[in-house]
Amino acid sequence: MAARNKARKRAFQILFEADQRGASVQQVLADWVRHARSDDRQPPVSDYTMELVEGYAEYADRIDDLIATYAVGWSLDRMPVVDRNILRLGAYELLWVDGTPDAVVIDEAVQLAKEFSTDDSPSFVNGLLARFKDLKPSLRRD
Repeated sequence: MAARNKARKRAFQILFEADQRGASVQQVLADWVRHARSDDRQPPVSDYTMELVEGYAEYADRIDDLIATYAVGWSLDRMPVVDRNILRLGAYELLWVDGTPDAVVIDEAVQLAKEFSTDDSPSFVNGLLARFKDLKPSLRRD
């Protein structure tokens, strides 16, 4: 598995855990880093994982607003937790990380949905992130 693929999966897991625990993503990230340093059986948290989690945290309110606005028929709190956090991660990377091609970001998010969510989730994630990609210039404001 490629390093960035692993980093995205870990970032998703951190966002998911924070959502489930009702904790901040920064706190869960710090817990993961601390745990990796104290237990050699745990893999280290990569720089890219930290960049994704911290970047999401910076734009969390904006990202949640975008998801709530464009997820037709789904409110954020009714959305499956897995899908919500895949979308959060994908939206951050798509809109605010310039180093990764948009198609790669969307494909990676769809792969996470295939691995961790329902049969309907990959098409839902693909559709919403494709919409964000199309609207990117107007959505990317700080």
